[in-house]
Amino acid sequence: MLEFIEITKTFSSDLLKKPFKAVDNLSFKIESGKTIGFLGANGAGKTTSIKMAMDFIRPTSGQIVYHEALGKNRSQVFSNIGYLPERPFFYPHLTGRDFCCYTGRLVGLSDSVIKDKIQFWGPKFKIDFALDREIKTYSKGMLQRTGFLSTLLHDPKLIVLDEPLAGVDPIGRKELKDIIEQISGEGKTVFFSSHIVSDVEEVCDHVLFIKDGKLLFSGSVDQVIKDNIKPESQIKYLRNGEVKKDCVPDLEKMQFLGNLVKNDYEVLSVEPQKLTLEQIFYNVK
Repeated sequence: MLEFIEITKTFSSDLLKKPFKAVDNLSFKIESGKTIGFLGANGAGKTTSIKMAMDFIRPTSGQIVYHEALGKNRSQVFSNIGYLPERPFFYPHLTGRDFCCYTGRLVGLSDSVIKDKIQFWGPKFKIDFALDREIKTYSKGMLQRTGFLSTLLHDPKLIVLDEPLAGVDPIGRKELKDIIEQISGEGKTVFFSSHIVSDVEEVCDHVLFIKDGKLLFSGSVDQVIKDNIKPESQIKYLRNGEVKKDCVPDLEKMQFLGNLVKNDYEVLSVEPQKLTLEQIFYNVK
């Protein structure tokens, strides 16, 4: 649906300061019907990349290609994208319902369609009880739900979410992840950034890791894990009446066990170890 081809973005804020390269020769594809997690620590270049994808800012070099599945011209392309920024702005004196009606009208929806969409999505986001309250009374989680709901009103083909789960309590994160899985199951394409690795691991078909604006990994969760770990086993044994455990590379496992037996240690268990996506991510150099 969307492709980054050797994208670089450099910011120059002061003549006396060295230009800052926020995104560095970044290339990736967003495939139709997939849920793609865009991972990176704060400052890795995720938001800058998303802003370029949304055409809010332009790359210094490289090309962003929007495939025909989104439309044949700029107007069609962006009418088929639903976008929730990291820090959305809400008019505090509007009600949640008024805000959704306003955003729905901006994309050309009729009042009757907006009403039907709110009736459908409000209960799913568990925000229907508060839609007639002023937004200034909303919690962070309620704001995220309302913003997310508004991105789905026009039935977009591609949903782009910038840190949609940040600052939301665990129950709220679970409920929003359920929504992501639901719209993905309907064939929508979802692209969302996060630094919460476990959330991405739970719901995504594909993950992209970036660090310092550069792409480090790209692939399915299982493939990323497989390609970036050395198989290990946790060996638990009894030594001088005390239980000990060591993680040993599988290539060294038999030698380690042989030494334990030779020294009359009792082997209690040998269990294969599997790193999570989070363990890989936070050990990236």
